[in-house]
Amino acid sequence: MQNIVIEKPYRFIPPHRGNLWPAFIQRARLYDWYLRRTEGVVDYEIRDVHLLRESLKAGHGILLTPNHCRNADPLVLGWLARQAGCHLYAMASWHLFNQDRLTAFAIRRMGAFSIYREGVDRTAINLAIEILESAERPLVIFPEGTVSRTNDRLNALLDGVAFIARTAAKKREKHTESGRIVVHPVAIRYQFTGDVAAATKDTLSEIEHRISWRPQAELPLIPRIAKLGLALLSLKEIEYFGQAQPGTVVERQTGLINRLLHPLETEWCGGPQSGPVVPRVKNLRMKILPEMVSGQLDEAERERRWGQLADLYLAQQVEGYPHDYIVTRPTAERLLEFVERFEEDLTDRVRVYGSLKAIIQVGEAIEVSSQRDRKAATDPLMTTIEVRLQAMLDRLALESPVYEEAPAIS
Repeated sequence: MQNIVIEKPYRFIPPHRGNLWPAFIQRARLYDWYLRRTEGVVDYEIRDVHLLRESLKAGHGILLTPNHCRNADPLVLGWLARQAGCHLYAMASWHLFNQDRLTAFAIRRMGAFSIYREGVDRTAINLAIEILESAERPLVIFPEGTVSRTNDRLNALLDGVAFIARTAAKKREKHTESGRIVVHPVAIRYQFTGDVAAATKDTLSEIEHRISWRPQAELPLIPRIAKLGLALLSLKEIEYFGQAQPGTVVERQTGLINRLLHPLETEWCGGPQSGPVVPRVKNLRMKILPEMVSGQLDEAERERRWGQLADLYLAQQVEGYPHDYIVTRPTAERLLEFVERFEEDLTDRVRVYGSLKAIIQVGEAIEVSSQRDRKAATDPLMTTIEVRLQAMLDRLALESPVYEEAPAIS
């Protein structure tokens, strides 16, 4: 389990507010060097940047809402900022500031400030509202709330984004006659320009060896990935149910997720819940963690809750494999994402495969109303963001050809 939950009291970390550091980082092209070295992103293309420039020129408070499929995404937006001629602020999960001192130093200088995902972080929310109201810089919030590693699909979006934008719109109406609060959805899609079979063959062999298989190199790539995915699902079913379960893949995934979450929701929420996994996990973490952080628990209870947090982490892992993702349109990028997720879920790390090109497309501005239609079942602003963002990703996905199987690599 990756170290995304920090067992210590939260302390808000503000962004660096000056322009010297972000200007230096842009001019020195440190984004380019870091992304090539640590994420394998070797090229990029920015589309419709004029839409962002128009909002900057109009003096709007600007909220950028990108999809979040890779750890590279925040730095990729540095390329957008450089081309638009601005700097950015961004909300970043508090755990990122607790990795090491260099990371904490660097992301603050690039404009990031912390958000506590396991609670209501009023300081971060108020700062986000202030940034939008003053139109100091565009603000980046990833509305999925977590990395999906599925470039062509969005996770459920979190409503807190709309609350921040709408509150800023109310404040701006009172104090500013010109300029509005606008949201620009930003689609980030990566194209893999290398040979995906050659790039992933060693990883697949290592994972197969890890589960005591001989390497399945005689299989074409797509059946090999599918077979390994079923094996990993079956292993978790045996761990939690005692045996592999019947049914379709989606039924089995749903069953395992509910096996993990329903007992915890019964304990902490008064009964089993339904709906998207990420909000359910977030809700449970907010209930499990406070007493751990405050040090009020004995060692046995503390270890029990760490086990519960591990189950929450696994539920998100299982949900991260869309059952039809490599069936409906198996592009090189989708196949690579599945292999990367196998590797990350088993080892908590992903090797650098290289040959990635980032396409960053800016969507048209969505003017934020200070009032919400209370009769709507879902927040209209979030619905608009989701529809536009998914439409952009769908169009970009069509630029990648469907993968054609070649003879298996031995």
